[in-house]
Amino acid sequence: MTDILVPDFITVTLGLAVFLLGVQINRAVPVLRRFNIPDPVTGGLLASLVVLVAHVVAGVDIAFEMESRDQFLVLFFAAIGLNARLSDLISGGRALAILVALTVAMILLQNLAGIAGAAAFGFPAQAGVLFGSAALIGGHGTAIAWAPEVARATGLTSAPELGVAVATLGLVLAALVGGPVARFLVEKHRLAPDNADQENPVGVAEDGGDHHIDHLSLMRVLLFLNLAIILGYLAHSALTAAGVKLPLFVPALIAGILIANLRAALRPDAPPISRTATLALISEFALGVFLAISLMSLQLWTIAELGLAIAVVLAVQTLLTLAFVIFILFPAMGRSYRAAVLAAGFGGFALGATPTAIANMTAVTKRYGPSPMAFIILPLVSAFFVDIANAFIIQAIMNF
Repeated sequence: MTDILVPDFITVTLGLAVFLLGVQINRAVPVLRRFNIPDPVTGGLLASLVVLVAHVVAGVDIAFEMESRDQFLVLFFAAIGLNARLSDLISGGRALAILVALTVAMILLQNLAGIAGAAAFGFPAQAGVLFGSAALIGGHGTAIAWAPEVARATGLTSAPELGVAVATLGLVLAALVGGPVARFLVEKHRLAPDNADQENPVGVAEDGGDHHIDHLSLMRVLLFLNLAIILGYLAHSALTAAGVKLPLFVPALIAGILIANLRAALRPDAPPISRTATLALISEFALGVFLAISLMSLQLWTIAELGLAIAVVLAVQTLLTLAFVIFILFPAMGRSYRAAVLAAGFGGFALGATPTAIANMTAVTKRYGPSPMAFIILPLVSAFFVDIANAFIIQAIMNF
């Protein structure tokens, strides 16, 4: 087996190419647009298949340096923070609390399904967390973190490979289910945005409208994004020194919220930054490149090596997620357009990761109209609450 390590700069270049490839394919294949499959998902999955062919046919393993990819994620969440208005956060408190409760319920359901699947295929019961929330809602990071604990508790030496494989396939499924779910809900219930005149928080709507973007707005937005990221880095360093572990994008998100609202309070007549076409465009660019790189770098052969158990359990987990978002989350969130957008995001979040969820919501809102609050509520849940709840529940299962 020959190994090729792609340097970071070339990784970013390929990410841009893969993103644009996804755009062209989605334009050429109407069914992909009809079901709101995000552009970077289409391109990224196609690229990952090329990497798979190289592994299987040519015996070449292609890996990517991805330091810049993570910077795009921080940039994206700083932009989400700049879009947040304090009044919206206050008014969205009830919806936020409901979504937290639903997320905890989903964690429990995923682990019950995971434990049942593990038992059915002869795995130790505690390995069910790797078929459940550790790898799905938790994603790759949580799966990798908990796999050694599962291995120690059960003697399952393949626990790391199992966790990564489930998280990988979950990410693929997450990118594919959110858009169709939202399409079903929006069209079945004939939903529309409360205020269609607002700018999309992420991405410029595909309506051919006049979106004012010039060099001054671009430089202004980049300045405040950089300030938010700098403050995010400082806060992250302080939190790490105090023993608090949070992903870097979390303090960057909070810094963006603080900067946007302080600026609005101190300089109400200043040129706008929040909810502008310029900020939305930068957000989509950062998210698209991040997701394209993440998907093109998937090692899909790790899934095939673990076979039937993963396929069956994840089929059950996908059906469980679809039923949950359609019959529980959507009604609980008010059967509104925002609820449909959140259903698309939650489908991506429950099976994959926050960026996948945001990409799903972006594809939906670009087609049907904006829903700014959805882009604030879901990242707050995924950034703050889910890791705490997930860790508590996983630890309880391991102890039991």
